[in-house]
Amino acid sequence: MARQSSTASALRGRVSRLPDRPGVYLFTDAEGALLYVGKALSLRKRVGSYFRPDGLSPRIATMMRRVADLEARETASEAAALLLEAELIKARKPYYNVAFRDDKRYPLLKVTREPFPRLVVARRRLNDGATYFGPYTDAGLMHEAVRFLRRVFPMRTCRTFPATPCLEYHLGQCLAPCAGYISERRYRRIVDDLVACLSGARDRLLRDLARRMAQAARDRRFEEAARLRDQIRSLTSVITAKEKSLAAGPLEQLQAALKLPRLPRRVEAFDISNIQGDYAVGSMVVFADGKPHKAHYRKFRIKTVGGISAEGGSAHGGDDYAMMREVVRRRYGGSLAARLPLPDLVLVDGGKGQLAAAVEELGALSLTIPAIGLAKRFEHIFLPGSSEPVVLLPTSPVLHLVQHLRDEAHRFAITYHRGLRGGSATASALDRIAGIGPARKRSLLRRFGSVAAIARAPVEDVAGAAKLPRPLAEAILRQLNQQY
Repeated sequence: MARQSSTASALRGRVSRLPDRPGVYLFTDAEGALLYVGKALSLRKRVGSYFRPDGLSPRIATMMRRVADLEARETASEAAALLLEAELIKARKPYYNVAFRDDKRYPLLKVTREPFPRLVVARRRLNDGATYFGPYTDAGLMHEAVRFLRRVFPMRTCRTFPATPCLEYHLGQCLAPCAGYISERRYRRIVDDLVACLSGARDRLLRDLARRMAQAARDRRFEEAARLRDQIRSLTSVITAKEKSLAAGPLEQLQAALKLPRLPRRVEAFDISNIQGDYAVGSMVVFADGKPHKAHYRKFRIKTVGGISAEGGSAHGGDDYAMMREVVRRRYGGSLAARLPLPDLVLVDGGKGQLAAAVEELGALSLTIPAIGLAKRFEHIFLPGSSEPVVLLPTSPVLHLVQHLRDEAHRFAITYHRGLRGGSATASALDRIAGIGPARKRSLLRRFGSVAAIARAPVEDVAGAAKLPRPLAEAILRQLNQQY
């Protein structure tokens, strides 16, 4: 009894750390045998209900006395949890899931056996050559899942072909085999993808979709690549179970995925923000042990790239590669090099070009810090010296971590850039004029609203707005008219 009490106490502690999100939970006994699989809208609340001192039915209370361990798998929605629950029960047959012993009580999903198959709901398994999935305990959630599946895998719903394409075709939820708009071979591939999804082979399916997307992009079939990208995103967000690994955290997984020489406990990410070179800035954000370390964030005003002035107005537009080289050089070759520790990994926002620029500058500084680039278009990771990107599953914790880093660097850069464009940069034109102090600057901006408006004003109005001597007002207009 003491051992049971100790086990229950330890499990209660783990329950409090479960996410307040949909998913499935698994109870196992001391021998590792699976006792029960259930779904939940909130894993924390549902699993926690099993550890209350009263209110359990005799059957559940008996089961809980045997429970020695639990596992939780988070999903993107309750409908996704329903599908995953059914897969696990069918594959592993937990002892206490007696409700699933009679398939006739719950609805099934059926992929019909036809030249152009349909996805339909069935109540019984027939010996008709069709492929069946389920049963599913919640009919409402199952119908929600069916609506989603039909959007992602556009298959026909009609029993017999209509004379002309129906509304489903115009809504993008059918590819109109009735009108010959899709071949039987291409349609079969969609059916195979659906079957793989419902069979639980979602990781393999997502890898295949990612491979086909990359090939379409290489072949410059961008419309098809974008469609596959959207299909991956939809499939990931609603259906794919996001299993959280308790054995290895995201940093260990990042190290393994990129074959890094050491654990990337400190990662520094860089981004460039400008509009054709105007007010070009760079940002560096730092993650320590997977979390933002804002005390080490840094902003860089681009100084040395040709054609870009401190106040904007690039004559030739921005050179993102040169800007990236400047920012990397100032971080690792300037005064910051002595004040901040070197990172275990450098991440740049961009593809091969931006990465090559950063690596070139690191080499010029005789530094051998591992570096990667994350390209926005298809979220591919690029490594130095490799022509092919690393393509991770959309559910990968590694991809989520580097996306978080990239997005934080972009947010930090764009915030700085907007601040410069929004007022501080233009106000600085007044700061450099002798005889204009804070009080006179406030008076002028309050009267005219902007530096550009001051430059267009008559000299009398400028002098009167801040009670300036006429020669000073004339000097102000001469300097401002050189810029506006």
